[in-house]
Amino acid sequence: MLVKRFFLFGLLLLSVKLFCFGQATWIGYPGDYDIWLGNNVNNRRTERGAFFPPFWKMDSHYVLVEFSKEFDLKAPEEIRLYVEGRYNVKLDGKLQNGAPSRMMLPEGKHVLNIKVHNQACVPTIYVEGKTVVTDSSWKVTFEDKEWIDESGKASDKSATIYMNAAALNFNSPEQRPSLFKLSQVAMSPLSITETGKGTLVDFGKETFGYVTFHQLRGRGEVCIYYGESREEALSVDACETLDKIQVNSDNPEELTLLDSKAFRYVYIENEDSVRFENISMKYEYAPLDYRGSFRCNDEEINRIWDVAAYTLHLTSREVFLDGIKRDRWAWSGDAIQSYLMNYYLFFDTNTVTRTINLLRGKDPVTSHINTIMDYTFYWFMSIYDYYLYTGDLHFIRQIYPRMVGLMDFVLGRTNAEGMVEGLSGDWVFVDWADGFMDKQGELCFEQLLFCKSLQTMALCAGITGNETDEKKYTVLSNALFSKLETYFWDTQKKAFVHNRKGGMKSEQVTRYGNIFAVLFDYVDDEKKQAIKKNVLLNDSVMKITTPYMRFYELASLCALGEQPYVTKEIKTYWGGMLKLGATSFWEKYNPAEKGSEHYAMYGRPFGKSLCHAWGASPLYLLGKYYLGVSPVKPGYEEFSIEPSLGGLEWIKGSVPTPYGDIRVFMDKKTIKVVSPGGKGYLVFSSKSVPQSSQGKIERLGNSRYRLFLEGDGNEFVITLEG
Repeated sequence: MLVKRFFLFGLLLLSVKLFCFGQATWIGYPGDYDIWLGNNVNNRRTERGAFFPPFWKMDSHYVLVEFSKEFDLKAPEEIRLYVEGRYNVKLDGKLQNGAPSRMMLPEGKHVLNIKVHNQACVPTIYVEGKTVVTDSSWKVTFEDKEWIDESGKASDKSATIYMNAAALNFNSPEQRPSLFKLSQVAMSPLSITETGKGTLVDFGKETFGYVTFHQLRGRGEVCIYYGESREEALSVDACETLDKIQVNSDNPEELTLLDSKAFRYVYIENEDSVRFENISMKYEYAPLDYRGSFRCNDEEINRIWDVAAYTLHLTSREVFLDGIKRDRWAWSGDAIQSYLMNYYLFFDTNTVTRTINLLRGKDPVTSHINTIMDYTFYWFMSIYDYYLYTGDLHFIRQIYPRMVGLMDFVLGRTNAEGMVEGLSGDWVFVDWADGFMDKQGELCFEQLLFCKSLQTMALCAGITGNETDEKKYTVLSNALFSKLETYFWDTQKKAFVHNRKGGMKSEQVTRYGNIFAVLFDYVDDEKKQAIKKNVLLNDSVMKITTPYMRFYELASLCALGEQPYVTKEIKTYWGGMLKLGATSFWEKYNPAEKGSEHYAMYGRPFGKSLCHAWGASPLYLLGKYYLGVSPVKPGYEEFSIEPSLGGLEWIKGSVPTPYGDIRVFMDKKTIKVVSPGGKGYLVFSSKSVPQSSQGKIERLGNSRYRLFLEGDGNEFVITLEG
């Protein structure tokens, strides 16, 4: 029944998306623009001036694509055509002369075909008429399988696989997709000081963009050293990024460097024969709306939310990046957290789907995503999350064949137990750990992610109407699920052990598998409480020192009702970074480190990223587990609001949804909620019998209550203490 509801709701959204005509947009083959644009982003990384490309397989766009549209006109209609690439046009199978930029379409039923070739960038088209416009109702294929036999008869094209076109959200002829660039704005530095042999420029906080020299003149070399810290910028021999330019002009000019960089500080050394009057930068950013918000009585928590929002914005670019200084790549493990945080801040669905498409690439699959086994599973899980938050069935239908192709690769690498373990070419990452972590054999953590991925496959097969696949993946997920406790639960330790090798359980207990067993609701309440006591709140178990896994660790504690504990951890961990002067949150933070030790990683003194997407996790924690807002059915058709003060005096904020923003306020005496659409329940605790300004409150027991909410924009006020 639940799957059918998902399916019907998705069809409603699809019909709205496909059949609201009028606005033309540029269209292309699904995923191709995302791959092309993402490839450009992934190949911008440099290391001390050297080109540093990704080490995984990179796919390309289809260079020849046919677009087609059937229409039935009540009157003749002129259309205008804009195309990126060489193209031809056929009307009812008849080839038109030349490459027409305007055409008169006759009255009646007809078929229009436009075939485009473009090797350099993605073949795209924009067609604009009174009723005939390019949108996602057009069909596309990369092979039309059309051939002519010796008699001149055209072949049967039934074998051609057509997809719905991808609407690229460039809505005017001038907005050619290949010309897309992020927004820029000029910014001045906080200070400029003469230091050592050169000039140190401080922009006041972590930023991203292009350095600009003003009144630059002379003849000679200028060396530019970038740093997320002062120490890094001044370390000309060890800073991660740099530029060197040759100046050869007696006329003062303004010069903006061609390559973008991440930095707070810029140190410049120039030969005596070169002069400049000033320096600034062009800040580059994605123009996103801050829809989500959070405020409370604790100003440190407010500051943490603000810096987390800025961190996520810096790493939200054409695609979601891991960090802006070093890798500048799309990594699946970083991306899934960016998506979740994004749902509570921007609700920017375009960047989510663009990153998902980029990460998947195309067939054949030759390795795990980013070469990391866990990152493949995060990719599957991110698709379920996307559907739950957005209700976008159209995307699920488009991506499902690529889900199948990737899962076939995974299933081809399972062992006799139907489990996964690292094979040749697989990077089993899990986390950066300050201690020994065995990554051999069957890791409990990996099996949990694999099981959740199989469940996601079954769900997506069901909502796309593929009953055979749904049964297949359900059987596989059930078989794996039935082994999890048997193979990994230790009755003496009352926790999941880390791994098995040779069929034998290890003695090591780590947090990772136990965290996900709680988050996925894979164990009963008794085992959850045992995990909380013996693992999550047990300091003898190896601690997590990356925001990456703290994201999941603190989420699992919130799911167990430990928000007051999590509040203290947020203040200690993220507040600790702020006390060290952080203006964005880091890739890793170990409070035991001192001074410049905080900047070191990967054996390099400044290898650590000081602006890393996974560092922004308080956005998700505060939105989902404090404001308490989450979707129950796809696209917030049904939602749940379960606010928690977490030891704070009061909280308030907003959570974006497809209907608009849900607003929540809570203190010790009152809860106020406004929802603009959908329906759901407000669940809360109260020591006395609560009162509501409208609706009927139901008692659940143990001082727990719930109130049904109709998303009509009206404010519900619940009094907890009269």
